[in-house]
Amino acid sequence: MLLKAICTSFVGWAVLGSAQQSYLKNGHCYGDDLFTPVEDLRSVLSVDEFTTLAHPAFPRYSVRMKKSTDFCDTTVRTKLNLRSYTGYIDIEARHLFFYFFESRNDPDKDDVIFWTNGGPGCSSSLGLFMELGPCRVLDANGTKFHPESWNSNANIFFFDRPIGVGFSYAEYGETVVTTEEAAKDIASFIAIFFENFSKFKGRALHMAGESYGGRYIPVFASEVHDQNARLVEAGLTPINLQSVMIGNGLTDFYTMLAGYYDIICSPVSMAPILDIASCVRMKQTLPRCQKTIKESCVDIFDATSCRAADMFCANEISVPFFSTGKNPYDISKDCEGELRDTLCYPVTKHVSSYLDRPSVRAQLGVDPVLTANFSSCSDEMGLSFEASMDGHRLTYLYVAAFLERGVRALIYVGKNDWICNHVGSEAWTRALEWSGHAEFAARAGMTRSARGLTFATIEGAGHMVPYDKPKESLEMVNR
Repeated sequence: MLLKAICTSFVGWAVLGSAQQSYLKNGHCYGDDLFTPVEDLRSVLSVDEFTTLAHPAFPRYSVRMKKSTDFCDTTVRTKLNLRSYTGYIDIEARHLFFYFFESRNDPDKDDVIFWTNGGPGCSSSLGLFMELGPCRVLDANGTKFHPESWNSNANIFFFDRPIGVGFSYAEYGETVVTTEEAAKDIASFIAIFFENFSKFKGRALHMAGESYGGRYIPVFASEVHDQNARLVEAGLTPINLQSVMIGNGLTDFYTMLAGYYDIICSPVSMAPILDIASCVRMKQTLPRCQKTIKESCVDIFDATSCRAADMFCANEISVPFFSTGKNPYDISKDCEGELRDTLCYPVTKHVSSYLDRPSVRAQLGVDPVLTANFSSCSDEMGLSFEASMDGHRLTYLYVAAFLERGVRALIYVGKNDWICNHVGSEAWTRALEWSGHAEFAARAGMTRSARGLTFATIEGAGHMVPYDKPKESLEMVNR
């Protein structure tokens, strides 16, 4: 009975014990060394149950997907005949949840975008329902059509990663606590998806994220790029990685340090918001903070010393800021609610309430074992990544490597953000060592570009640029 059930629900390969057999959704079982991709998602995926995708090159991984008819906004499906999908990447007892939305323009030809939020430990449901998805949650009662969605001209994925975030979970508490570990799961999923659905083979892929996504995306994209050599060796189609896009990203935390002072004590974004005495103290202690971080976290990484340096800097820089009551993601506003509870944006609670509705969970295919209330951000995962000192690993070198290999990079920053500010982002992009360094460094203006690297500063936006400036962010991505 188990074998029969699997034969009727698998596309591609399944691994049962030590034997390998391939299975198509129509119930026919085929022998070894046969993989049959399909052309179209719509032809094989069901609304009522998951279809499982797999590939012999990735025996530990499988992907479950289903249609989510009428999800997010019925206007989209009715007028444009688009489809949305949800599913899980299954890595043995670990399960990563994702959403996939077809392009409103030409889903059969448009590029594919991979999107992740940051944290670490925050669900990409925030990006979907607050920022750049095809619908927005305004209250817990439902969604509203979002005309400036990034799927206006692209097919787009939203991922809850790492394990333990959003609807992603582990059966036995297994998880990952570094970006490098998480990257292997993402790269395997992308290969399985593109290989199973032949119409996506060779389609341009753009990997995007914000905040801690400035750490995630360069490492995730590197794994996808380097995996291509193994795909070619196995006779498979390489992934056409075209660009990385990082919004208000934590890509070089060391260079970001000076920006924390500049944003709140000088008029680089708006009038100074911190009192003079606190600014004077911060200015005096900043060199010591930079020195200890560089010695313990950058030049030679020592976890104990780096943690002590980080604590010193937090006391001297973060504590004074949070005494202002301002929103760290947008200093032009006060924090609404408790930072830990709402991220200063009450709409995050509406997103959680919406995703707690049983009808919504059923429509999405959320695994029934997940009975706890939805949380936009997981404190547990954030603390786990913090304990591993993952955020103190500098990631800008990956960006330089992409540029040398013809993979473009868009670094965009909302000017009102404090926590991942434009001062630090501009500094590391200008200092980046690569063959186009001199040409890029000579550029000036709010937007500058040279040989594949673009840096854009967005006025009137905070940490979440698509939330504050949806039209401008869509125009930026479409260029």
